[in-house]
Amino acid sequence: MPAGNFPPMGQPRITGINRIGLWALYMKEVRRFLKVQTQTVWAPAVTTLLFLIVFTVAMGRGDRLVLGVPFASFVAPGLIMMGMMQNAFANSGFSLLAGKLQGTIIDMLMPPLSEAELMIGIIAAALTRAVMVGCALALAMALWPGVSLSAAHPWAIVWFGLMGSTMLALGGLLTSMWAEKFDHNAAVTNFVVAPLTLLSGTFYVVHDLAPAFQTISRLNPFFYMISGFRFGFLGISDIGDTNGAVMGAAIGVGVLNIVLGAIAYALLRSGWKLKS
Repeated sequence: MPAGNFPPMGQPRITGINRIGLWALYMKEVRRFLKVQTQTVWAPAVTTLLFLIVFTVAMGRGDRLVLGVPFASFVAPGLIMMGMMQNAFANSGFSLLAGKLQGTIIDMLMPPLSEAELMIGIIAAALTRAVMVGCALALAMALWPGVSLSAAHPWAIVWFGLMGSTMLALGGLLTSMWAEKFDHNAAVTNFVVAPLTLLSGTFYVVHDLAPAFQTISRLNPFFYMISGFRFGFLGISDIGDTNGAVMGAAIGVGVLNIVLGAIAYALLRSGWKLKS
């Protein structure tokens, strides 16, 4: 073949988006968690469903109403969102960390993928797992006695579901770059993700808290994710009962994800704790 048919040495042959490589990375990540779907999809769904059972039995007796709806219907959307976010974090927080510990990180960094494509592949796989867990939870809770789920505002369900999962997926990616052992990842899960999720209004209305704790709750980004997601199902939330009232939160979580994405991209480009 004539030498003129080849690009000059050092000039990339793949220009634009490496669609084949990106798809291969995405499928690799999806197949990784699907191989153990009992642990990665169904076990989290069952665990979250147990929250519904326990809290409904403990706090939902006597036809208790919260925001004008039965307690079980109030808490169900928050539990779905909680399960989606936690599993998005768990999925994106594994790949790079496992590669660093097993010495196979070169398999992620050497293929002809840009930093943006690497990030998109990992985040997309995390979103896929989050959506699968969310669908499994929604189906189980819709069939559960006393739970009534209807799509009052579908746009809020889709937006806050994807934005909440993306935020935790980006958080997991940042954690996997920083962590040097699985204990570091577990520490972030146990001392950051779990408390922020459980104290975000999943099981209660923030208006019932003291003013100081209401302020703290409204500084928690998880509060807006869960309340916005609940608004999509019930048409009511701690944020407000109209599209206009929730729109500010929707824009805010989108901006937060852009900031987190820019940070993750910059760290990937620098090779922080990956190439050293």
